[in-house]
Amino acid sequence: MTRLLARPRLTAFALFTLLSVAHTWPLATAPGRLSRNDNADTALNEWIVAWIAHQAPSDPRHLFDANIFFPDRNTLAYSEYLLVPAAMGAPALWLGASPVLVYNLLVLAGLTLTGWAGCLLMWRWTGDLPAGLVSGVLLAFNAHTLTRLPQLQAFHLEFLPLALLAFDALLTTPRLRHALWLALWFVLQGLTSFYTMIFTTTALLVGGLARPEDWWGARARRLLPLVGLAAGLALVVMLPFLLPYTRLGQVRPLVEVAYYSAAWRDYLATPARVHYDLWSRHFWGNGSAMFPGVTSLALAAVALASGVGVTDRRARMALAFGMAGVALSFGPSMPGYALLYHLLPPLQGIRNAARFGYLAILACAILSGFAVAAIRARWRGAWWTPAFVALVLIGANLDAFSAPITYVDADPVSPLHARLRHTDAIVAEFPFFAPNRVFHNARYMLESTAHWRPMINGYSGLVPDSYERWARELARFPDDAAMAALRAAGVTHVFVHNRAMRAWTGEKRADAVRHAPGLGLLAVDGDLSLYELRLR
Repeated sequence: MTRLLARPRLTAFALFTLLSVAHTWPLATAPGRLSRNDNADTALNEWIVAWIAHQAPSDPRHLFDANIFFPDRNTLAYSEYLLVPAAMGAPALWLGASPVLVYNLLVLAGLTLTGWAGCLLMWRWTGDLPAGLVSGVLLAFNAHTLTRLPQLQAFHLEFLPLALLAFDALLTTPRLRHALWLALWFVLQGLTSFYTMIFTTTALLVGGLARPEDWWGARARRLLPLVGLAAGLALVVMLPFLLPYTRLGQVRPLVEVAYYSAAWRDYLATPARVHYDLWSRHFWGNGSAMFPGVTSLALAAVALASGVGVTDRRARMALAFGMAGVALSFGPSMPGYALLYHLLPPLQGIRNAARFGYLAILACAILSGFAVAAIRARWRGAWWTPAFVALVLIGANLDAFSAPITYVDADPVSPLHARLRHTDAIVAEFPFFAPNRVFHNARYMLESTAHWRPMINGYSGLVPDSYERWARELARFPDDAAMAALRAAGVTHVFVHNRAMRAWTGEKRADAVRHAPGLGLLAVDGDLSLYELRLR
């Protein structure tokens, strides 16, 4: 213990690890079994991580040609790529860990690393470790993060604070190494998620504009080439991973963005135990929970009232991108959003504009750290300052604490799926859901990790035209028209989930599957049947 306390960075890391376990409790008690697989996005992200670990070592050139929505190409680009979290989880998958276990470990790792990075950022900026601890807690454990357990990218913001640290170093001391660090952290955050790439870009751009004294006049001659170098390096590295998205030719229409934009009530919504029943439930809706927390708002107000929120360049940078995040979170309701949408093509890939509100949470966390540092500096040595820090840390955690969280037991993958490994099978799974129920296919995708064969089913951020066509042609499966469509697509094997088939299509059609002349039963495992599709 003495050695641990003598190493404050390691101590801080251990603290954030324990807090990650506490805020997601009881996840750590059975990470291979407990899950949020009741939400299709969890299964989707588990599949993405597993697909990258499977495909990248063997055939990285076809990394985006995932096994869903056959015969479409670049189907990984229908959703987030999650490349950095997948790289973190790949060794565990290669050693035989299940996608569920790896996903849960990545959730805990993301919370830990995000909090730790936020702590290191503010510790460096203020020279005050307690201020860093407060900022790290507020950054990692908040209403927005803890309501997004099904989306892995929400937990991995660890490179954004490091990008801000490198950017500040570049602005204050324009040197090549700072530009290279900025490029590295930006790339790592950008390859975590398209959304976090846009958020990081927004934070750097708006934050930089709020510090004109660092780049105006003669300083520009030294600084701007280095900024350009960092941007160019980042673009070169990321371009191969962004091209599949541009080739899709898909944009999020403004009407869809409007549906997923924030409302004022989202900034008052939180699932925290101490707030929800008392008042927050009145503001709970279908949007995002964006309440920064009482502690965070109070400390941010102190930073602004004391003047440090404006006079300190770093604090002013945070204030600027926090305000920008709030404005952008309202989507087309914000005057000028539609113009930005048309002028900036990357913005056309953002469906859930409400998530820009995370920049406000980040800004409040940074301003809170400045407030704590200022208070400790003003009353340095006072007997009550340790108690003050302890109370702030307790309050920051209570503001977001939602545990125990409800999880479900992850369904085991039937061994029937592994029978298709090392074959040339092309798979269809039934019931085949209508496009407006495509999320039910997430279970099929997770099961496909046992064989990785192409399948015409799929679930992702968009539903391709090919799937809508399949849904029409297979609506009466196993009739002759549906069987002909499967043969034309090259499908060789069919999985039928019998209870679900009866529930979705009725007893008559479910029973017809067993007697369909075009299907040959290969094996049965409980509720699941595997058929081979006969040529005629």
